[in-house]
Amino acid sequence: MQQVHYFSYTTRLGPVIIADNGAAITHLLIGDAAANFQSSENSRLTPPPILKETPLIREAHQQLEDYLSGARQTFDLPIAPTGTDFQKNVWSALRQIPYGTTQTYADIAKSIGSPSASRAVGTACGRNPILIITPCHRVIGTNGKLTGFAAGLDVKTTLLQLEHVLPAATAHDPN
Repeated sequence: MQQVHYFSYTTRLGPVIIADNGAAITHLLIGDAAANFQSSENSRLTPPPILKETPLIREAHQQLEDYLSGARQTFDLPIAPTGTDFQKNVWSALRQIPYGTTQTYADIAKSIGSPSASRAVGTACGRNPILIITPCHRVIGTNGKLTGFAAGLDVKTTLLQLEHVLPAATAHDPN
């Protein structure tokens, strides 16, 4: 297995962990997932990840900051998410959702040829290891409501407001 490096940053979204395997980004985690990266990932990755800001991690952070400032709408980074074939298909479909738009879990299920797999799409979104770059925040419920996001619905709301999908005063409906 390739050596994974990671580095922690503070952004307007809170703590962020970005990790790479020497060739591609493997993780971009926010909030609690970022805070838990060291303990949870260290127990599963062999060899354990090393705290080191690599040039690729630095570039990913710069692109993230550009996105958060409104200066960037797409990311130009090699990525290598780890997951099942189904999850990778979902994540690939997520990367096709244009900036400033949303799709439903049902839309994604249909786009990958599994129209009855909306719940499985939701589960795959919840396991997305490369948040924002793989924009699961752009997936909403069929009823138009914001639903789960690994970094929390407040962060999802912030990202959709940044992309002008939601008005700045919009709050999520927890029901």
